[in-house]
Amino acid sequence: MLEEELLRAEGLMLQEQDEEARDLLLRLAEDAEEYVESNCLTTEKVQWFSFPTFFERLCYRRVEKDPRELRDVGEPLDRLYGDLALADVRVGEYDHAIEALKRAVRWNPMECGYRLDLADLFLISGNVQECLGLAYSVFDRASDARHLARAFLVFANWFQQSGNDPAAGAALRAARRLDVEDPALEAALDQAHDTRRDPDLLTDDECSDLLEAEGLPDGANAEVAICLLMCATDAASMGETNLATGLTLRARDLVGEPAAMALLKLIREGDREMAQEEAGGHVE
Repeated sequence: MLEEELLRAEGLMLQEQDEEARDLLLRLAEDAEEYVESNCLTTEKVQWFSFPTFFERLCYRRVEKDPRELRDVGEPLDRLYGDLALADVRVGEYDHAIEALKRAVRWNPMECGYRLDLADLFLISGNVQECLGLAYSVFDRASDARHLARAFLVFANWFQQSGNDPAAGAALRAARRLDVEDPALEAALDQAHDTRRDPDLLTDDECSDLLEAEGLPDGANAEVAICLLMCATDAASMGETNLATGLTLRARDLVGEPAAMALLKLIREGDREMAQEEAGGHVE
């Protein structure tokens, strides 16, 4: 039922009937919250705050030897509030959009898109601390290079606003290095061309130094890729071929195929050495 109503609301927005879509989504949100309060002893039972980062969640799965595909228990409530936030923005209700996105993040703390949308709204409203905190949190949660690129773009926009053009250029260079298609990133790169924040004025080493000085984890995507590949190895050993392939592809998207294959080789060698130690002898 909720899925059908969400499709109807999204159809209204496609027809630019934003007020009607917003009214429908507000009603759905009220009904959803009432249902949750009546049927759940605590909302924590349907939220994954126990393992708040993607890295920690995957490590947990590895330890438990349970490579089942990770699913977001908040769906479709996160989608409901994400759509409501979009409708709010389209009718100019930015404060309401912020509140809706906070709820979307609550129901799906692993979906970085909601965090980044919320960060953009906070930057527009002048709440810099909240904006940067959300953008930074993406670096240890992202499972998609597009989210990492968007996080770098948020920082680039902030550095530009604060007059730190070299750091803005470094953030844009880091985002471009992820090699993803993003219209907002392309527009930012075009605007930066031949200015002091032009990323082509920097080398990779200079970019890394500037990001490190600003506290940005330039190598966060590699850490996530390692964890993805560790879980892919476990999944493959348990016969979960489709899951293993999917996790490997996500790791490749983050760091590129050569790096992903090199990391996978190191993980396999590490697992072989661990097996040898546990067996107390030679393992072929």
